[in-house]
Amino acid sequence: MPDAEGHPALDEIQLVSVLAALADPLRLEVVQKLMVEADGVERHCTSFGLPVSKSTRSHHFKVLREAGLIKQVDRGNSRMAQLRRSDIESRFPGLLDAVATAPD
Repeated sequence: MPDAEGHPALDEIQLVSVLAALADPLRLEVVQKLMVEADGVERHCTSFGLPVSKSTRSHHFKVLREAGLIKQVDRGNSRMAQLRRSDIESRFPGLLDAVATAPD
């Protein structure tokens, strides 16, 4: 059962949901940008420069969160995003490597 913020537990992260989230080019871009950051780095959701409205951006981050790819935390009046790198790597070994080397 997802936690109060909508993050699924490690054993609830499903490959189909992860792949569906990554199928969107903007969400893939977010994950790829988070992958080049040091482990544990949090980024403000607006820092990705997505060319969409605030509501659409929120939707994309919700999909990533509910798929289990990112963790979002509230910092004052902002939401920060962090890649769940170790969770994804332990659940689906090699997936993030494949995402990192995927052609454009």
